[in-house]
Amino acid sequence: MTKQDPYAALRIKEFNIFLFVRFLLVFGWSMQFIVIEWQVYSITKDPLSLGIIGLMEIIPAFTMALFAGHIVDQNEKRNLFAICIAAFSFISLGLFLLTSETIVGDWSTNSVLYSIYGLVFFGGFLRSFFGPTIFSLVALLVPKKIYHNAATWSTSTWKTASVSGALFGGFFIGWIGVDQTLCLVFILVMLSLIFTFLIDKKPILNKKIGEPMKESLKAGVRFVFQNKAILGVLTLDMIAVLFGGTVAILSVFAQDVLKVGPEGFGILNASISMGSIVTMFLTTYIPINRKTGKKMLISVFVFGLSIIAFGLSSIFWVSILALFISGAADGISMVIRQTILQLKTPDDMRGRVSSVNSMFVGSSNELGAFESGLAAKFLGASMAVVFGGTMTLLTVVGIGALNPTLRDLDLTEEIEANQTGT
Repeated sequence: MTKQDPYAALRIKEFNIFLFVRFLLVFGWSMQFIVIEWQVYSITKDPLSLGIIGLMEIIPAFTMALFAGHIVDQNEKRNLFAICIAAFSFISLGLFLLTSETIVGDWSTNSVLYSIYGLVFFGGFLRSFFGPTIFSLVALLVPKKIYHNAATWSTSTWKTASVSGALFGGFFIGWIGVDQTLCLVFILVMLSLIFTFLIDKKPILNKKIGEPMKESLKAGVRFVFQNKAILGVLTLDMIAVLFGGTVAILSVFAQDVLKVGPEGFGILNASISMGSIVTMFLTTYIPINRKTGKKMLISVFVFGLSIIAFGLSSIFWVSILALFISGAADGISMVIRQTILQLKTPDDMRGRVSSVNSMFVGSSNELGAFESGLAAKFLGASMAVVFGGTMTLLTVVGIGALNPTLRDLDLTEEIEANQTGT
């Protein structure tokens, strides 16, 4: 057995640049997300309005996903990444302007609200390209034998940025206000764009350049649905995120249930990501290759239990602990999912497979936000979260029983073969 080097991917300069760029983007995006959630609920006091934010993003993200994957597989990845970042900067600038004193004072509440929804809609369109572009670019920055290590560090960076952005976003609302916080997001996005050009252009590995879109999309979807391990892990994460997500209505808990203000709101958001960070850094030292499928099922089951505990809690520190545990469990499942996708996806299909992944998992974040907002409106925030956690537990049991390929999945031989290969 080859000894695992926990810092293998970090020894590659361009991968470190990529991690820095991704940190800046996610840090800014995370701040932007909770600031907008806070602002929308503050001006509407309606949890359904938070769900509509998710709905506005999922419509373009879902409908454009396969098309985006085809485009990514047909084009150079570094420049495509830069284009995505540049477009994202316009969203950040627009949100900053919409929350400025001038526009808030002159425009009606509905005008500001609908404009925010419009920018979120454009963000959903843009996100359909971000996911497959990043997934494809990572595979071009490191050799295949350390894909699993790169996936761990990339996901850990994303979560570290999430916890930092969520924490500082909540504090910045109180310190410098909503509009200045969004101005800071715009600055971070522009900085990430500059550093992106320190990464060289990468070769296009797809041998079917110019392939008709219909055939290209059919090939990508067919590959995912024929691979039971990939299909199983995507389905599991999709249902868990759809029903088990609490982030979309955390502002309701912060303002109306726990009554902890914007600082507490930031801490609640940060506690989820902090749990993920701890476990993801541990997985760089403790391999997840043995009994991979069972570890995936157990981690999602623990996630569901912790979500139920959060929904039932009315004590701030108990809520923080429950969210921390949910983040820890989610972190394990994310590393496993990314490792499976990186190892089992051919180079010429990475964009399309990642797009299907975004349809299953990424879009379910926004659909889950809508489901959470809708359930909170009719059931109340606490019961909505308990319902979601219960559905997550039932999903784990069902997939564990019906998908033996995922349940018995073990990546030991595959990872060790890549480590000893060239």
